[in-house]
Amino acid sequence: MLGQAAIFLLAAVLLVPLCSRLALGAVLGYLIAGVLIGPAELGLVSDVDGIMHVSEFGVVLLLFVIGLELQPARLWVLRHQVFGLGLAQVLLTGLVLAGLALWFGLSWQAALVTGLGLAMSSTAFVLQSLAEKGQLPTRHGREAFAILLFQDLAVIPLLALLPLLAGNGGNALPGWQSALRALLIVAATIVASRTLLRPLFRSVIRFGGREIFTAMALLVVIAMAMLMESLGLSMSLGAFLAGVLLADSEYRHELEAAIGPFKGLFLGLFFMAVGMSTNVGLLLSQPGTVLGLVLLLIAVKALVLYCLRRLRGVPAQSSRKLALVLAQGGEFAFVLFAMAQSSRIFNEGQADLLTVVVTVSMLVSPLLLLFEDKLLSRWLDREPPPEYDAIDEPATPVVIAGYGRFGQVVSRILNSRRIAFTALDNDPETVDVVRRFGNKVYYGDSAHLDLLYAAKVGEAKLFVLAVEDVEKSIKTAEMVRRHFPNLPIYARARNRFHAYKLMDLGVRQVVRETLYSSMELSRGVLTELGLDASEVERTVAGFRAFDNKLLLQQHAFYQDEARMIQTSKQVSDELMGLFEAAQDPDMAEENERVTAPST
Repeated sequence: MLGQAAIFLLAAVLLVPLCSRLALGAVLGYLIAGVLIGPAELGLVSDVDGIMHVSEFGVVLLLFVIGLELQPARLWVLRHQVFGLGLAQVLLTGLVLAGLALWFGLSWQAALVTGLGLAMSSTAFVLQSLAEKGQLPTRHGREAFAILLFQDLAVIPLLALLPLLAGNGGNALPGWQSALRALLIVAATIVASRTLLRPLFRSVIRFGGREIFTAMALLVVIAMAMLMESLGLSMSLGAFLAGVLLADSEYRHELEAAIGPFKGLFLGLFFMAVGMSTNVGLLLSQPGTVLGLVLLLIAVKALVLYCLRRLRGVPAQSSRKLALVLAQGGEFAFVLFAMAQSSRIFNEGQADLLTVVVTVSMLVSPLLLLFEDKLLSRWLDREPPPEYDAIDEPATPVVIAGYGRFGQVVSRILNSRRIAFTALDNDPETVDVVRRFGNKVYYGDSAHLDLLYAAKVGEAKLFVLAVEDVEKSIKTAEMVRRHFPNLPIYARARNRFHAYKLMDLGVRQVVRETLYSSMELSRGVLTELGLDASEVERTVAGFRAFDNKLLLQQHAFYQDEARMIQTSKQVSDELMGLFEAAQDPDMAEENERVTAPST
């Protein structure tokens, strides 16, 4: 076991960072690692079925964590997408693929199983990919999750359908009875969890340690998964239900932190198992057939879902992203096709071919998403930049460039004193949001001279430079300083380096955006620690004086890292020495002189 674990870990450590560095994604790294160490290539691991069975626990843990993020009220909001969009996707995609399977010569029973099985997508791959890209909260991310949730629910009728298609009608009724019993037990579980789970966790936290809490979390997930599996349901559905039931509890964040490491490891193992299960021999002997079927599967699934969303008025960009992210086959197809083969709906060759097609589609899917992100989005979603606003107002005493969180505070203070100003911002979304709140701001790039003249900067009394982007801030400062040399500039600096660049341009009224808020917080920290008000004020004022002193000193050589480090240490030691000397009454007068505020 240790040898096998070392092989898995070594393959993951070598290939996953490499694929991530090449912007291919971690999932593709796991898949490639599985292909290499599997029986088809290096043969370092042979028990693929056993590993696949164990690694499916990663999908279970993933659904539990996803469930923790969905409170019951939020899940209720998704009901139309789950049972509307999800049902439409499975039925339409399944019927189209079943029709193609009939055309390829399969029996109607085998064609129906093929169509519905291939209509499923990979829950583990899709959710992991969306989470990596931070796209789960987006529209296509929410819709993808809803469809995948319905697909997990669809496991029940599909499994009950197999005996009917196999001609064993006598076993069909118990399948539907099991489904009804499953619904009743799910309802009972929801009720019981309210009275059992939270008291259990409360007791574990009170009398056990952190490791016992982790053990309890794993026990809940495993118990729910096993319960659902015993009822013929998906284990991942049971874990998801457990997560939802605990989503609005006070233990949600602790549970997520406890389960997170196990989820990541088992998910990686699952993707490696998928790679190992790839029948490379069949792929090499029939490459045209396999690749042709993979492309056909991806094209049909993507086209059906894209058309389905566009007919509902969803924007093309969101529809395309949703269609491509769900275009691969799913892990449930492995189970369905194996059961169909044991029920003699498929022969062995048909089941093997379809399994390889699903596996290769999962291998190709990361490349498909990369193609969408790097090429399709940039090509199809390009929009001409909106035209800059025409400024038709008279000159104002103040011009504010940059109307984000910093510039808006300045404008509110000016408004309170009824001081007129002209606000500029080059982000059209920010401009739209600010205008909806009743504030007036003009869209335009303050680094353009034409816009500065249109804003009548030459007639203003001062210029407030609150642009967040460092490069654009410096370009604006250069433009204003060159063409309006007598206009005072009050500039926001994101950090010391930004401040130095502005000081190079002769901008002396530079305020670092986090300096004063950090000092204000420090006042509260020192007061809470027991220092009296005079000590707190002297400490903060001393720090401010020394920090200003350091800023001015280092401006002369801020590009020399060695001297920067040396002077920083010297001033830090000097600052500590100052407060130590403050305990000596003879040094009080000197301290007051040194700590006097500087410019």
